[in-house]
Order: sequence, then structure tokens, then C-alpha cells
Amino acid sequence: MVLAAAYGAAVGLLLPRPAYRMAVEPEEEWRARCPGGHPLTGAARGWLGPGRCPHCGAYGPAALPAATATALVCAALAAATGPRPELVAWLLMAPLALLMVTVDWRVRRLPDALTLSLAATGAGVLGLVALLTGETAAWRRALLAGLLLAGFYFLLYVINRSGLGLGDVKLAAGLGVALGWYGWRTLVTGGAAGVLLGALYGAGLVLVRRGGRKTPMALGPFMISGAFCGLLLGAAAAP
Repeated sequence: MVLAAAYGAAVGLLLPRPAYRMAVEPEEEWRARCPGGHPLTGAARGWLGPGRCPHCGAYGPAALPAATATALVCAALAAATGPRPELVAWLLMAPLALLMVTVDWRVRRLPDALTLSLAATGAGVLGLVALLTGETAAWRRALLAGLLLAGFYFLLYVINRSGLGLGDVKLAAGLGVALGWYGWRTLVTGGAAGVLLGALYGAGLVLVRRGGRKTPMALGPFMISGAFCGLLLGAAAAP
């Protein structure tokens, strides 16, 4: 658990830069310069590195809260999962999920680069785990769960296109894969928790008169929070 927390803190320190770069409107390109106009340089074409310009100082989300949140999430996942090999998948998916929470909350956008990476990481790493441990049934169930949860959100998208976007549908695929690894009950728990959290937040906006029934809101953070709760319960209950 300590190692997972240390890993989370280290990765979390790198999240502010991609969060800053990706938090743009859909028609805009990723940011390539700091707020002061200086080019973002560093590894991976400027994507890896601290959210700090040597000329202007810090930019984007604060580094300490990002590192703390990632460390806590990774530690909780490690505590619930224990030494089981699927923990590798959860630790790789967690930073992507937290990055999506930040970007979606800021600009109500879930980039394909993140949603599809989450789904691919979950399916790929869990597939390797299944190959090594013989848990092929769990892997097939996880893939089917991803399709089912994505299908559910696609249905919601068709019914109410102003309430959610295709990014939410793609996010649901990755979350469904993770939840499905531990069974159908975990999928239902995590999926329902995400819907409930989003509904409660929306109702709260209406009650305090900061929004109406059709006010756009970021659903990704609530979907991810619900899935996180479901995953913790599923991992803790797994034999």
C-alpha cells in the first residue's frame, strides 16, 4: 500500500501539465504554451513534466492536491485489492481517470485520447492477467461489461443528447471493463453509484438555484467516483 501511494504521488505530480494542455474547448488544439506564451518543452513532446514554467511559475491545477489525490486513490485500491495481479491494471488506470476528472470538471470534455486509453489499458492489462492466471472467464465478463455499460450510456445519450456526450459513452466502456472483472454485482453497484452521484449533484444545483433540469454538467467525475466506490467494494469482496 505504501508503494502504491508513493507511485500515485509521483505520477500525480505529473498530472497538472496534461490537465492544463487538454482543458480546452473541443474545437481548439491542445495547448502548447504556458499562460505567458512560453513553449512547453520536455519529454514526450512536452507532455511529461511538472506544471511549472521556468519563466512564469506554476500553471494548471495545483501539484500538491493532484499528487495527494492520486496517492490516496492508489493506496485505497492497493488496500482493497491486496497482492492480486489485477492491481497493476487499477494503478495504471487511476491516473488516467483522475486526469479525466480534472479536464471534464474544467471544460466539460472527455478527450478520446483519455477515454480510449482507459478502455485499452483495462482490457489489455486484464487480458494479460487472465492469460497468466487462467482467469479468462473474468476477462470475457469484463469485456462484455464494458460493452453493456457503454451501451447503457449510449441509450441515455440518444434519449437526452443535451445531458451527456459521446465522451461519457466512451468513458463508460473503460469503467465497465474494470467493474466487470469482479462480477455483475460490482458492475451494477459502480454504474448505479455514478448515476446516483450525478443525479444528486444535479438536484443540488436545482435546489440552490444554480442550474435547471437542462443545465449542462460534467458527468465524468461522478461516473468515475461511482466506479471507484464499486471497484473498492468488488475488490474487497473478491476471494
